[in-house]
Amino acid sequence: MKRAYANAEAIGSPGGHSVALDGKPLRTPGKRPLVVPTAALAEAIAEEWNAQHQEVRPATMPLMRLAATALDRVAAEHDKIAAEVANYAGTDLVCYRADQPPALASRQHAVWQPLIDWAMLRYDAPLVVTSGVIPAAQPNASLRTFAAVVSEFDDFRLAGMQALTGACGSLIVALAVLEGRIGAEAAFAVSQLDESFQIEAWGEDEEAAERRRALRADIAATALFLALLRP
Repeated sequence: MKRAYANAEAIGSPGGHSVALDGKPLRTPGKRPLVVPTAALAEAIAEEWNAQHQEVRPATMPLMRLAATALDRVAAEHDKIAAEVANYAGTDLVCYRADQPPALASRQHAVWQPLIDWAMLRYDAPLVVTSGVIPAAQPNASLRTFAAVVSEFDDFRLAGMQALTGACGSLIVALAVLEGRIGAEAAFAVSQLDESFQIEAWGEDEEAAERRRALRADIAATALFLALLRP
């Protein structure tokens, strides 16, 4: 759509913070008032709107998209989405190691095991590590713990966690980003470890490179969204 406003700015709003276009408060695509929890997030969304040119391109506004998802979808399906996010713990990427080659298995252990150890200590929730692709049964107590943790997230954090678990294939990686244990670039590297190993050996075509660039950008935007939710 054409840009039909001169200026976007963050404003105070009952229950939180909002963004106004030429003084008119924004609404989500679902027609709900765009009210977010922190001034920092509202200011960043306003910057996305101000960065638009003659045409408004929603694909270039990931923070706006995540906030709208939280308000339009997650708020209505919180329990269902929380369960979907928590279910990643049952088949988490960082729990599955390669049989061969040894160099890949060694790299996986060096990069992934510290995150498993951190999660075990942080949540008192150990996870089983296995080799190959056959699913390993995780401890029921650990799965219940992660489900309880995820269920407590507000709609905005849950929207970010849904995007991040999907992008990384890992609840543990997403939790580490949420809690500031690792940053966006580390999350991309951790989740793309296998692919990066293969690229080192065989190279990468342009289509695959473009997919990885898009994934890196998605992870970075979602990590920023979660960081802007911190008080």
